[in-house]
Amino acid sequence: MAKDKTPVTPAVRLLRQENVDFIPRLYTYEEKGGTAVSARELGVDEHAVIKTLIMEDDGKNPLIVLMHGDRQVSTRELARQIGARGVSACAPDAAHRHTGYLVGGTSPFAVRKAMPVYMEASIAELPRIYINGGKRGFLVEITPNDLLRVLKPVAVSVAIS
Repeated sequence: MAKDKTPVTPAVRLLRQENVDFIPRLYTYEEKGGTAVSARELGVDEHAVIKTLIMEDDGKNPLIVLMHGDRQVSTRELARQIGARGVSACAPDAAHRHTGYLVGGTSPFAVRKAMPVYMEASIAELPRIYINGGKRGFLVEITPNDLLRVLKPVAVSVAIS
């Protein structure tokens, strides 16, 4: 894929600024297709496709959760691990307001509002990950070490199959 085809999103600008070596991965976006579609289109394991979830605690404070594409988040366990009474997904318009990205194109990089980032701990064990680059149909392939260096996420164990 030619470098000049890479969308220039706030996420891409931040990755370049932070000297992250990334490979742009464009695919045909399908509404409500999720990580299953991106994994299929890119020919990669869905476990290595990392979804960016915008959630909020019981005080309506937004937070980012990074999770394997083939796993779900136990909101009850997440709330327990972060010391909240409850955690739930943000409404799409609230997620857009907090991040500046459309649902389906939400990147954890260069979000509009500073938020804590929580990452399923086992993501760090993967050799390469595929995470949204800030546009629907666009993932970036990076190492977990780069994600850890740039985002400094808090590791949690909240995955359920």
